[in-house]
Amino acid sequence: MADYDIFNGDADGICALHQLRLAEPRSSQLITGVKRDISLIARIADQVVKDDRLTVLDISIDPNKEALNYTLNQGAHVTWFDHHNPGEIPQHPLLTTTINLDSQVCTSLLVDQHLQGMFHHWAIVALFGDGLSNVANLLAKKADLTIDATNRLALLGEVINYNAYGETIEDLHISPDKLYLRLAPYSSPFDFIKNDSIVGELTELMHSDLNAANDHQALYMTNSCKVFMLPDCAWARRVSGIFSNMLSKKTPHHAIAIMLPLKSGDLQISVRAPKSNPTGADIFCRSFPTGGGRAAAAGINRYPASAIEDFILSFEAFFNRENPKPLQQ
Repeated sequence: MADYDIFNGDADGICALHQLRLAEPRSSQLITGVKRDISLIARIADQVVKDDRLTVLDISIDPNKEALNYTLNQGAHVTWFDHHNPGEIPQHPLLTTTINLDSQVCTSLLVDQHLQGMFHHWAIVALFGDGLSNVANLLAKKADLTIDATNRLALLGEVINYNAYGETIEDLHISPDKLYLRLAPYSSPFDFIKNDSIVGELTELMHSDLNAANDHQALYMTNSCKVFMLPDCAWARRVSGIFSNMLSKKTPHHAIAIMLPLKSGDLQISVRAPKSNPTGADIFCRSFPTGGGRAAAAGINRYPASAIEDFILSFEAFFNRENPKPLQQ
């Protein structure tokens, strides 16, 4: 019997796995990647055999459905925690799912609830990393954390999440599996912050990338949305997620879209629904062939650069809450 831990490389995926393995240690094969690399089960499907155990965290069932069905038919046991739109969930006795699409929930919070708060501070880290600062601050207050302690957890979540963004692993400062292994010995995030130099290193690098992003003005802006185009370079790919979250906080009534050129010539697009009404990002992005995500934050993996104007028109029409229009696809 083999164990596979399959997880999104962002703060939510890493913190969700960390909580589970603190509660139930296992020697497992780690399967992860950059944040947009979510079709992960296919990597190991051919080697899965009966009674293997797959734990899948913070990736959607939808793009993994074919590989998931294959592993289930091989007799593997699959446990799945997620907050992204799953599409139709397969019904199988070997599949156990905990899925919640609420815009104020992340995967680590679902794991935290499953474990009855055993490692609650790590769930707060993930919430900050996933841009759910209102929920994170509320839970930090309920946990009697000081403002200073809360700010330290917020920064940790942000830098772990920042490290997940890139077109390839080479864009990142440290691969997500190695980052997970760095924090794995620590039951308390405060001890990790105190003892591991990676937190300070990522913080400095994140601020440098953010300073570069702040030099770029919006490509398009109305009362309901802002669209930015960042350059084709590693720092822009790294900073796209944290930059999107920062813009959402600064202008909570705007939907945000960040466009990034890919090596293929296409664009990758990150979308944030307005923080004042954090819904619809998943619906909007799933209307495109390579789109997906959750209600508050979603994205399109590949979009033709020749159709930027069409995207902007659709984006503005969809998120114009005062005068909403149907998608024209």
